[in-house]
Amino acid sequence: MPESNAVVLQTDLPLPGRRQGKVRDIYDAKTTAGDDVLLIVQTDRISAFDVVMPNGIPDKGKVLTQLSKFWFDMIGEKLGDQLEHHLISTDPADVDGLSDADVQTLRGQVMVGRKAKVIPIECIVRGYLAGSGWKEYKKQGTVCGISLPKGLKQCQKLPEPIFTPSTKADEGHDENVTFEQACDLVGKDLMEQLRELSLTIYQMAHDYAVQRGIILADTKFEFGLPLDGKVDRPILIDEVLTPDSSRFWPADSYEVGHDQPSFDKQYVRNYLQELVDAGRWKKEPPGPELPEEIVANTRSKYLDAYRRLTDGALNI
Repeated sequence: MPESNAVVLQTDLPLPGRRQGKVRDIYDAKTTAGDDVLLIVQTDRISAFDVVMPNGIPDKGKVLTQLSKFWFDMIGEKLGDQLEHHLISTDPADVDGLSDADVQTLRGQVMVGRKAKVIPIECIVRGYLAGSGWKEYKKQGTVCGISLPKGLKQCQKLPEPIFTPSTKADEGHDENVTFEQACDLVGKDLMEQLRELSLTIYQMAHDYAVQRGIILADTKFEFGLPLDGKVDRPILIDEVLTPDSSRFWPADSYEVGHDQPSFDKQYVRNYLQELVDAGRWKKEPPGPELPEEIVANTRSKYLDAYRRLTDGALNI
């Protein structure tokens, strides 16, 4: 895998409506064919504990963009009769108004997507007992209020995947809600549809990934109602099934009863937690500069996940 030292931490493109999330820059745009779209730039910023670190991870944006495209293509092929998605293109040259220099800088790490009204629910599917779910289970025998069998161990595979929605927060942490509360927020029919779609996508991706040596422990999806009028049902939006939106474990070292090594940014969180435990950081901005070793190892984990899942070379 070729090495790259270029890091895209922020953009300032000659396009309207710029807004900046923790790791993405989003613009209103038109395609060269004149269609109204969103341009989503997946930068190389990395956040943990809701704080953006001052230095990024080289090629992270390309991994997330190109892995999302890989999954969107699979979803379109296998589930296209049930679900459409927002992705139109990953080529910045398809966007009107960008210079040749912009196109070159952004190649490989943009999504050109259909505009949609975002449904304000994070659709989380958990297939294994990990993270906050494990902490709740130890105390109450539940995960997000869903009762589970007694005697389960940390990181054990659940009898069947569970759907645990949360509210989408513009700032700070999302908040877990029950399925009934989510129904109250956006409607029962819509939530039942999102639950079925989320579980279907998760099972498809889990079964594929495990054949490639990766366990998809949990993931989150976002859906929206398209504004182009082409369909009147939800479409899948945002990134999908990436190390930033999912918990990926290597299957060859999987063992219940303890935390698993991972391909996601848990590695960065673990380093930062050491700083917190030592009294050197308080999980508040500004974030600490990540050491070169942490940056290099994190990049390697992202690239390893991409390579295992796709068998393809990253376009860098």
